[in-house]
Amino acid sequence: MVDFGKTAEDYRQHRAGFPPELLDRLAGFGVGGPGQRLLDVGTGTGTLARQFAQRGAVVTGIDPAAPMLVQARALDAEAGVSVTYLEGKAEAVPLPNGSFDAITAGQCWHWFDRPKAAAEMHRLLVPGGRMVIAHFDWLPLPGSLVAATEALILNFNPAWRFAGGTGIYPAWFEDLSCAGFTGLESLSFDLAVPYTPAAWVGRIRASAGVAASLPPEEVARFSDALTALLAADFPGDSLLVPHRVWALVGRRG
Repeated sequence: MVDFGKTAEDYRQHRAGFPPELLDRLAGFGVGGPGQRLLDVGTGTGTLARQFAQRGAVVTGIDPAAPMLVQARALDAEAGVSVTYLEGKAEAVPLPNGSFDAITAGQCWHWFDRPKAAAEMHRLLVPGGRMVIAHFDWLPLPGSLVAATEALILNFNPAWRFAGGTGIYPAWFEDLSCAGFTGLESLSFDLAVPYTPAAWVGRIRASAGVAASLPPEEVARFSDALTALLAADFPGDSLLVPHRVWALVGRRG
């Protein structure tokens, strides 16, 4: 069973938040403006919620992993922003109908019971409110350090099912459409994210395939193996890791 609470510290330190350009683009859809009531589901350490709060939105975040919310509150305090956090699931948010003007789900939609979550998001939004599903994924381009890293993860955890991704999620269109959302539009752009070797090892530890799934002794072995792989095949003090940002925006009728 995947439990991100087991890797909350690495998640806080090493998982890069969504780039500000995504929020700039979402502003064009009317998402995240000052005073807007916004819910961030699967908020984790609040990487997306915090950015919207910094732009003046009134943000609530919800996540089932209490250790992640502890890290989120600590990061909010460092950033000088305020987000209201709830421990709970996206499929059953304990708040009234029409509580929000916008809802975001960053890097988490695949963990939900998607039909139930989509229906719950529809319930929670005001008419005309916007729903956003967003992803920020590494790209395993042939010969890249990401491809080599994914091969190593599978060596330690053959059950891991997220290798070989493209960062594009066509099935999410059906999820929102079946729940009654209209005017669906998507956007995407690519960028390279800089990591030190140690930070990349920490980032991978904080993934579903490693510390969220494996026992501690296997996590330690994996960290040593990835450190050795980077030193041998991708030497240097700075790594540029290819990523894709993708988002789907829908309107509640």
